[in-house]
Amino acid sequence: MRKLLLPVVVVCLIAPVVVAQTGTAATTGALNASWHCTAPSPAYNIPVPDKANHAYGLDQATCTATKGEIAGIKEKDGVATEFAEVTGNASTGHGVFVETLANGDKLTVAYQSKGTMNNNQFVSGTDTWTATGGTGKLKGITGKGTCKAKGNPDGTADFDCTGTYSIPK
Repeated sequence: MRKLLLPVVVVCLIAPVVVAQTGTAATTGALNASWHCTAPSPAYNIPVPDKANHAYGLDQATCTATKGEIAGIKEKDGVATEFAEVTGNASTGHGVFVETLANGDKLTVAYQSKGTMNNNQFVSGTDTWTATGGTGKLKGITGKGTCKAKGNPDGTADFDCTGTYSIPK
């Protein structure tokens, strides 16, 4: 059965460039972050009997920020939950990433992912993400961006993400 490695879109938030504009009610910034994610656990895979190497999966992974901040607050960790379809060595999916920042605020991100696999191992992937909500200082946040992922032999994955955000003042 095809092992799915969660091609998580991880919200990527480092070195924000905060731009205050007179007359606007928002703080905007550029996002650039890196994440290290565990191998998915739990991971549920259901083979589809229409052809070889076709399966649907539901999995979850925990991630740790290796760099990144938003609005001056360091990113800490997050949990990605994803539904994916694997056909041969190609994977597509969508999910939600809930991130906790160093001050306890949370950021929620929806994403769509694409990945490649080899011998049932995740090799690489890309995704697009959209910030859908936040708590505390991130309440009302909007944003979007992309991530590039690389699979590791131990089943973990590393993500480099970029994008932009806006937080109402």
